[in-house]
Amino acid sequence: MATQAAQSFSGNMKKALAGLRRINLEGLRWRVFDAKGQVLGRLASQISTVIQGKDKPTYAPNRDDGDMCIVLNAKDLCVTGRKLTDKIYHWHTGYIGHLKERTLKDQMAKDPTEVIRKAVLRMLPRNKLRDDRDRKLRIFAGSEHPFGDRPIEPYIAPPRRVREMRPRARRAMIRAQKKAELQQQSANETIKGKRAKQVKADVSQ
Repeated sequence: MATQAAQSFSGNMKKALAGLRRINLEGLRWRVFDAKGQVLGRLASQISTVIQGKDKPTYAPNRDDGDMCIVLNAKDLCVTGRKLTDKIYHWHTGYIGHLKERTLKDQMAKDPTEVIRKAVLRMLPRNKLRDDRDRKLRIFAGSEHPFGDRPIEPYIAPPRRVREMRPRARRAMIRAQKKAELQQQSANETIKGKRAKQVKADVSQ
């Protein structure tokens, strides 16, 4: 079992190093994404932005200026809702009636790296640059990678802009605040009235 694990690990490392000769690495940064505890869709959108070079002021849709993206801890990815059982991947073998399907939960157990790869590739435009951008994406199930000799830098996500409250919810919140203020005023008035009656009673005595 140990030898099989070592062989699979070495095979994954060889697969990760494959295709680097076809990439012009001059001037590219090596960005590292940690998928541990990250939501699949938000992580994939960040990776697709970097891999297309949209975070650079020199971005052009007809040039491939994106950076190298290294994704770690793909097995610790998170999803929202019931996507583990409701999200289904379909593919066809080429034979009649051989339409296959697999849930996200089964795909995570089989190969979690393909989950991120499919999510990122489906966010990229379908043109001639797609294959080159795919070669710049290196995904690993664990935290180990063979690019320790490269000048890697961790990716820092930009701060999220919280969406403003919906109008109906905002009106409900304003009504609740006004109601609470009116209740507080009425309570203060009743307390003042009781105190005035007590003072009158003490004076009459």
